[in-house]
Amino acid sequence: MTRALAFLIAAVALLAVSHAQAESFDTREIMGSGPYFGAGGSSPIPRTTVYFNSHYAPGTIVVNTAERRLYLVLPNGQALRYGIGVGRDGFRWSGVHKISAKKEWPGWTPPSQMLARRPDLPRHMAGGIDNPLGARAIYLGSTLYRIHGSNEPETIGQAVSSGCFRMTNDDVTDLYNRVSVGATVVVKN
Repeated sequence: MTRALAFLIAAVALLAVSHAQAESFDTREIMGSGPYFGAGGSSPIPRTTVYFNSHYAPGTIVVNTAERRLYLVLPNGQALRYGIGVGRDGFRWSGVHKISAKKEWPGWTPPSQMLARRPDLPRHMAGGIDNPLGARAIYLGSTLYRIHGSNEPETIGQAVSSGCFRMTNDDVTDLYNRVSVGATVVVKN
C-alpha cells in the first residue's frame, strides 16, 4: 500500500511539473534561440585578464562587436575580457554613451519597435530567472540598449540580439559589481 501511495504521489508531482513547464513563457523566441538552460550556466568564452593598450581610462567599457567581446579597462594596460552576444545583422550599432542606470533582476518591457515585429510578446515581464534580461542590466544612456544577463549561455559569442549586449548571468553580475553609473561605454562596430 505504501509503495502504491508513493508511486501515485510521484506521478502527480511529475504531471504538475510538466504542466507548469508547458505554461511558462519561453524567452528563446524573443532574444535568440537554442536550448533553454534556466539559470544561465557558465560562459563558453571564459572571462580573463588581458593586455589592453588603449587611451581609455580605467573603468571604461569597450565593446568590440566584431570580436564579440567586452573589455573593462583596468590600470596598467590591462582589461578584463568577457564574451558577449551582439546584435544580429541589421541591429548592430556603434557610439559612445554613459551608464545611466543599473538594475538587479530588472523587469522587461519590450520597446515598441520590437512589439511591431513581434506582437505576440508580453507587454511586460517581471524580473526573475525567466526574464530575458537575466540577473542584471546596465543601461546605456537614453538608448533602448543595455548590457544584460542571459539564461542562454550558448548564445554568447553569437549575433542574436536586437542590439543589446548579452552576457551570462555570472559575467554580467561580475561586471555590474565593478562599474558605476556615469562610466563611459564605447561601442565599436
